[in-house]
This record gives sequence, structure tokens and C-alpha cells, in this order.
Amino acid sequence: MKRFWKQAAVAPVEGGWTVKLDGKPLRTPERKPLAVPAEALARAIAAEWNEAAETIDPREMPLTGLANAAIDRVAPDPQAFAAGLAKYGESDLACYRAETPRGLAAWQEKSWDDLLAWGRRRFDVDFCTTTGILHVAQPEATVGRLAQAVASLNPFRLAGLSPLVTIGGSLVAALAVAEKQLTPEQAWDAVTIDDQWQSEQWGADSEAEAALQARRDAFFAASKFLELLES
Repeated sequence: MKRFWKQAAVAPVEGGWTVKLDGKPLRTPERKPLAVPAEALARAIAAEWNEAAETIDPREMPLTGLANAAIDRVAPDPQAFAAGLAKYGESDLACYRAETPRGLAAWQEKSWDDLLAWGRRRFDVDFCTTTGILHVAQPEATVGRLAQAVASLNPFRLAGLSPLVTIGGSLVAALAVAEKQLTPEQAWDAVTIDDQWQSEQWGADSEAEAALQARRDAFFAASKFLELLES
């Protein structure tokens, strides 16, 4: 798509804020009005449109994409969307540890034990950990309470939480970011330990580095989206 507007600006609407392109309200891919609950988020979305090049690259507009997802994908059935994210609580990354090499195992233990300790305190649950990749069942109460925590979120917070969960593979780390118990940087370091270890041991090729950077950009954009919702 080619750029067809000169200026993006925010405007109040019922229940929130919208973005207008040369005075015309922005719409989602499903042609629904793009309205967000926080002025700070609307201004950040408007900035994406103002900074857009002549040829539009959606990857350069992640906040717009997340707002679209909240309205078009999540809002029609937020409980079903939340249930899909909650499934990650049954196989959280932090519960699956390496046995060897010992350096990697120690790194995971130090980072992920702290993460699960927060989860235990916050949700009054326990976690089962294992070495290897074979599935280990989590206590029913753990799965249920994590699911309740996710189900309590509104469509916009669910849309912001989703990339944190799916990119990082850890529902607990994603919730810790959403509740400001971990910074995005801390959470990213925790969920990419394996990537960092591989890079340190064997070096990283350009394709792997580019893929990791793309994941990082999406992860941090989602974190910013959640932060702006509360501004």
C-alpha cells in the first residue's frame, strides 16, 4: 500500500481514542473503527502513521497491528482467545531444563527458578519442573489459576500479552511483564537463554541473528503496547 495521507492525529471517541488520517477515522482490516482505550496508545499509533514511508511496511507499525488484533481477532470472543494463551501454562518454558551442558543448566536454574518463585507467590500455586523435553503435567490448581489470570484481561491486554507468550514460550514470564514484575529486558533475557547459549558457544550466523532480532522487536513492541495501555 502506498501512503495516501499527509497527517495522522488523535481524536476522542466514545470509550476511548481514535486516529484520523487527514481527518478520516482509521479502520481495522475488518473495517471496524480503530478505537483504543488510552490516549498515549492512540498517540503512539498516530506516530507510526506519521513516520511511515511512501510504501507501507506493516512490520514498521506493530502497535497498529496489535490494536487491529485486539479489535478484529480478540474482542469477538475474548474467552476463547484467553483459553488459547492459557494453554501455555501447561508447558511453560521455565519448567523444562537442560541436564547438560552444566553451564546451560546452571544458567537456566538461576533465571527460571526466580521466575517460578514469583509465580508461586503471585498465584499461590506450585510448578513441576523436569529435564529434557518430555511433557510434565502441572498441578490442576496451577493450570486453573493461571487460566483465570489470563481470562481476567480485556481484549487489548490479551492482544498485548499474546506475543509475549507465543514468542517467549513462557506464560509466567509474560504475566510478570504485564504486572511489571519483570522489565521487558529481564523477561527477554530469561526466555532466550537457549539462544544466547548457542550463540556464545558456536557463534551466530546472519540468518539466525536476523530471526532473533525480529522476535525481539515483536516482543518489545508488545511490551510497549501493554505499557501504553496504562499511561
